[in-house]
This record gives sequence, C-alpha cells and structure tokens, in this order.
Amino acid sequence: MRIDIISLFPEMFAGPFNHSILKRAQDAGILVIAVTNPRDFTFDKHHIVDDTPFGGGSGMIMKAEPIFLAVEHCLEAGAAQNRRILLMCPGGVRFDQKKAKELAGYDHLVFICGHYEGIDDRVRLHLADEAVSIGDFVLTGGELPAMVIIDAVARMLPGVLGASDGAHCDSFYHGLLEYPQYTRPREFRGHTVPEVLLSGDHAKIARWRRKEALRNTLERRPDLLAHYPLTKEDQKLMAEIINESQGE
Repeated sequence: MRIDIISLFPEMFAGPFNHSILKRAQDAGILVIAVTNPRDFTFDKHHIVDDTPFGGGSGMIMKAEPIFLAVEHCLEAGAAQNRRILLMCPGGVRFDQKKAKELAGYDHLVFICGHYEGIDDRVRLHLADEAVSIGDFVLTGGELPAMVIIDAVARMLPGVLGASDGAHCDSFYHGLLEYPQYTRPREFRGHTVPEVLLSGDHAKIARWRRKEALRNTLERRPDLLAHYPLTKEDQKLMAEIINESQGE
C-alpha cells in the first residue's frame, strides 16, 4: 500500500512512522508513506496557503488550490486505480475497525490534514472521496487523526504484524472486545493465570476465550452487542455469564 499525507507539518510524522511495526513494514516494502507539504504548490514568494474567510469571521482558512495540486501530484506518483482520498474532519464519518478493514483494501490512500480554522469546502465537495473523524472533538489539525487511522489500517495489511492472524484477534475486528491475555510468570503477587490456559486443551481454551470476549464486551461495551449476530453457542455462553454475574 502507498499512503500519501498532505500536511503543513511533515516533521510531525517522523517519530510515529520511524519506529516499531510501521517502520518494519516500510523497510520490508509492504508500506510506502510519503508526506507532501501544500506550501510546495503555491506560486507567491511567501508560500501562503491560507486566507481570510469570505463572509467574515475569525481565523484563517486553508486555500483550495495548493491542496488540489498537492493531491493531484500524489495521485500521479501513486498511479493506482484502487485509491481513496480522505479528508480529516471532525464532521466526517466516524472511524472504527470496520472502516479500518475497508480502507486496508485500497492500494493507495491520500490523507488531507487541515489546520487553522479549516479548509475551503471545495476540497471536501470536489476533491476528497469522504471526510473521516476519529471522534466528537476538535484538534488543532488533522495530523494526529491521520496518524491514528494509518496505524489502524496498516495493521490490517498482510505481513505487517509478526503473527499472520494477529489483527484478526484484535478488539472490534469481529465486533467484540478481545479476550484477556496472560504470559509468564504463572503467579504474580498472588494473582494467578486462569488454569484453562495452562491445560493444553485447545478446544477448552478456544471456548474460554470466546466466553471472556463476550464477557468483556457485555461489561464494558454492551452497545456493541445490540446488533451482533450471536450464534447458538454464543447465546449459551452469554447465559452462563449472566448466571455467574447474578451469583456474585
């Protein structure tokens, strides 16, 4: 996958993308990440990318032309037909794991990061394929949301994680929170690992993990279960969980 980022502050991305999993993915050629500054697509000597809003108001608005030209430059460099242009925007569609899986299916993603009081709306209407938000709050720019989304999407790409099925076990991947995980030592300060995980019985372990995933979701994010398609076995496990909670 190729990822292009349009940002006035390219240096912000150096730290997050030059370490750990994302760095290894780039070193392996699985992922290509490039940051383009729209100032490079201005034609005045001061490289101005913003201006006062029509109609009055406080703050400055990022101009459409430098962003259009920067994105078009990235599209030519990527030359992929299967691509998506994303505008980071508080009013966009809410990003979640389902969206991460969807975006992982593209060959080329372009992220537009706004700043100041916003971006000329012609970028949203006539350039971006969609606007995306990471939550109902406002940040100083689109750089942090872009980092979050890129990290979540990159995990979905084959070969990025060490384990071939690593992302498939993540919370939200299948609509539930993840089951609890443990490692050595078996006992720490009087707290022990559940015996079933030490049994070597893979069927029992799988059942325990499914049950604990359901329990975690019920206790912490019951809203996720509202439209989740529970199997007959899930329903039995849920009944056990509810009986256990009532017996406490």
